[in-house]
Amino acid sequence: MRKSLILIGAPVVLCAGAAFVLLARADGPVESSVPVDKRLVSANTDFGFRLFKELVDENKGKNVFISPTSIALALSMTYNGASGETKKAMAEALALNGLTLEELNNASAALLANLEGPGTGVKLEVANSLWARKDITFKPDFMDRNKRSYRAEVTSLDFAGPGAVGTINSWVSDHTGGRIKDIIKQINAASILFLINAVYFKGTWSEQFDPADTQMADFTLLDGFKKRVPMMFRHGKLRYLRGEGFAAVSLPYGKGRLSMYIFLPDTDSSLAAFCKKLDAADWEKWMSQFHSVNGDISLPRFRIEYEAELQKALSALGMGVAFDTDKADFHDMCPIPPLPNVYIMSVTHKTFVEVNEEGTEAAAATKVEMGVTAIAPGFSFTVDRPFFCAIRDNKTGSVLFAGAITEPSQ
Repeated sequence: MRKSLILIGAPVVLCAGAAFVLLARADGPVESSVPVDKRLVSANTDFGFRLFKELVDENKGKNVFISPTSIALALSMTYNGASGETKKAMAEALALNGLTLEELNNASAALLANLEGPGTGVKLEVANSLWARKDITFKPDFMDRNKRSYRAEVTSLDFAGPGAVGTINSWVSDHTGGRIKDIIKQINAASILFLINAVYFKGTWSEQFDPADTQMADFTLLDGFKKRVPMMFRHGKLRYLRGEGFAAVSLPYGKGRLSMYIFLPDTDSSLAAFCKKLDAADWEKWMSQFHSVNGDISLPRFRIEYEAELQKALSALGMGVAFDTDKADFHDMCPIPPLPNVYIMSVTHKTFVEVNEEGTEAAAATKVEMGVTAIAPGFSFTVDRPFFCAIRDNKTGSVLFAGAITEPSQ
């Protein structure tokens, strides 16, 4: 009878580790030699874990799976248009204090370059885009910075057109292997800009699980009930960490540049307790403490789709002013006036992950939707009672037809 050194029984823990391995631009043969600004990496890690904890708290007992870098990139593009108190609040939430805007953009460009060339057995892509309402003027510097530093595709689009939603959703689907669809369900009349990041990852385990070893086994839920799940099994040399209140393993993909980190709380602890104490400082410490040992691992095969609106979580991190219709300040994005005021209408994040014997496929998309409080006075005109109508020849002024309609009928 085989003995498992590690029995993974909490998929939500995976969110903390996996979110940071799903990051790159494209499958390419050569790695970049451009130096990475570790301040940005630290900022993204800090921001990611704080946001993750907010979402875990919002979704008690439910799966949470995010891509912190996808969210950080989308918000960094948005940050390029922020001013005043809004800029300060976003910098604090994103842990960017100490990085100037130019340093942030240069660091982001370098990070994207370094995430290329993941090597054999791994496919990664990250893409950015801006979709601007065609009748709105945006500041050229704002657009240029996003095109230059974030490689963002910029498209002017008729938001009122019947194909606008499908056009944006098709772009996201194309850049996430078809796994993320309908990031936009409809376009609000007040929407003026969508800033979107898309991430796609597909990696083959360096050492795959043998499907013949996969067996149905019990998985204990938070309420104590047991559920039968397909449990994969593998024996061999594993990078392992025994921490305070948890055990962890690192499972590499391809040649080992990317790995999945899995943390399993002890039976006398809990997932909630682990997530509560999770922070960037401990994460960096743990990353240096993994060591190779021989052992067994049992891991459930699973597939998760996740979606979250991030306004509440981001506001809790201190950037609520960016969502305030009156106080938000995005003067560096649009000329204000003539627009009354520009603000973040919503931040939507969607992810997909599937883990099986062969490896992992995952995708994420983050949408930042910018809106304007008002452009011109509007009105509502609903013809729901008897009415008059006329047909007039405007050249001659002749009224050709006139009618009083008391009951419309065919």
